[in-house]
Amino acid sequence: MSTNGIHEMHLNLNVRGLPLSATLEINELSNTLIAQGKQVYKLGLGQSPFPVPQEVVAALQANAHQKDYLPVRGLPALQQAVVSYIERTQGLAYHPQNVLIGPGSKELMFILQLVYYGDLVIPTPSWVSYAPQAQIVGRQVRWVPTRAENKWLLTPDELEKVCAEDPAKPRIVILNYPNNPTGYSYSEDELKALAVVARKYRIIMLSDEIYGELQFDSGHRSIARYYPEGTIISSGLSKWCGAGGWRLGTFAAPQELDWLVKAMATVASETYTSVSAPIQYAAVRAFEGGETMEAYLKHSRRILKAIAEHVHAALAGLGLALPPLDGGFYAFPDFTPLAAGLSARGITTSAQLCTRMLEETGVAVLPGTCFGRPESELSLRLAYVDFDGAAALQAAALVPDDQPLGREFLQAHCNRVVTAMEKMCAWLK
Repeated sequence: MSTNGIHEMHLNLNVRGLPLSATLEINELSNTLIAQGKQVYKLGLGQSPFPVPQEVVAALQANAHQKDYLPVRGLPALQQAVVSYIERTQGLAYHPQNVLIGPGSKELMFILQLVYYGDLVIPTPSWVSYAPQAQIVGRQVRWVPTRAENKWLLTPDELEKVCAEDPAKPRIVILNYPNNPTGYSYSEDELKALAVVARKYRIIMLSDEIYGELQFDSGHRSIARYYPEGTIISSGLSKWCGAGGWRLGTFAAPQELDWLVKAMATVASETYTSVSAPIQYAAVRAFEGGETMEAYLKHSRRILKAIAEHVHAALAGLGLALPPLDGGFYAFPDFTPLAAGLSARGITTSAQLCTRMLEETGVAVLPGTCFGRPESELSLRLAYVDFDGAAALQAAALVPDDQPLGREFLQAHCNRVVTAMEKMCAWLK
C-alpha cells in the first residue's frame, strides 16, 4: 500500500469527500481560463470590487511596525470601536469584552459551532460554507427550504415548525441579510416576528450582517434590536470595507452569552492566537467611521444599486418574476420557467446550466446546488462585481446625489457586468 493510501485511510470522515469551497473554486477556475487566454466574466466569487478606503490603508501603513501578540479576544481599542459602531448604527449597547476579533468571520463561525453543542439551522439558499463547517465539526444540519415568492427569506412559521419538533433541543440559527446568495433582506416587522420565535425556543441567533452596510437604502436593521439576549452579531471588513484579503472578522455578543465567547476565546488561544496586529490597528479606523467613510459607503451603495437594477431588469426581461434586490452584490435567479427550452439543449440541472454557460459565453456563475438547493432547480448565483471599483467610485462622486447612475454610467464604468448580462440573456433566449 502506498504512503498516500495510508494517509487517506486516516483522513477524518467528516472531511473526506468535501470539495474546495465553491466560491474559491470558481475563482481559481476563472483565473486558470483567463491565463489560457480565454475571455471570462467573473461573476462567481463574491469579492468586493471596491478598494480599501485610503484612510484605512494609511492606518495600516502607520501600524506596520506593530509586532506584538495582542489579546486573544482582540485589541481593546478595536473592541471599543466595534461597540461604538454598533451603538451608532443600531442603537445597541455592548461591552467591549464581549467582542471577539478573528481572522475573518468565517473562522469565528467555525469556532462557534465547535464549542456549542447544538444543531445548525440554515435557511436555503445559504452561503456555501455554513453547512460544510458543520459537517467538519460533526454537527447536525437542519436545512429549512425557503420560497422564491417570499424573497427566499426565512419565515416565522418555517422556524416555528423546525423548533416545535423538539422544543428543548439547542440550536444555532444563521440569519444572513442582505443575503448571500439572494440579495434580499428582512423588514423590521419580519425581524420582530422571527425574534418572537427565537425567544420562545431560546435559540442562539447568529446574525451574519457582513453585508449590512451595503443595503441600498442604508436602512439595515439587526435582529439584535428585538432579540438582544440571544443574538450574536457577525461582521468584518471583507464586504463593506473592501478588505477581504485582510481577514478580519468580528463577533459581538450580549453579556448573557459571555460564557460562549469565553469558550470561543479558549479555542482561539490554542489555534490562531490572535489576529495580525497591524490589521487590527487599521481596523479601528474603519469602524470609527466619519465623513470620508460615509461618503465611501454612500457611493458604493449607489453603484451597486444601479447595477442591481440593471441586472434585475435583464432577468425580468427573460420572463422571471423577481422582486427588486435589496442590497449586497448578488442575484439568485431561478430559470426553471425556461426548463423546457434548456432541456431541449441537454440542460436539466443547475450544474449543467453553469458549466455550459461558462463554456459557451465565458460567464462564470455558481449553481444553486452550492447553496443548498435541489439539483433539478435551475437556480444560480451571480455576483455582479466584475468591474473596477476604484474608477467607479471616483466617477460616482462626480454625479450629484439626487441623480441616478444610469445605463451610460454602467456602460462606462461597469461594462464587463453589462456585457456579461447581455451574453447570459442572449444565450438563455
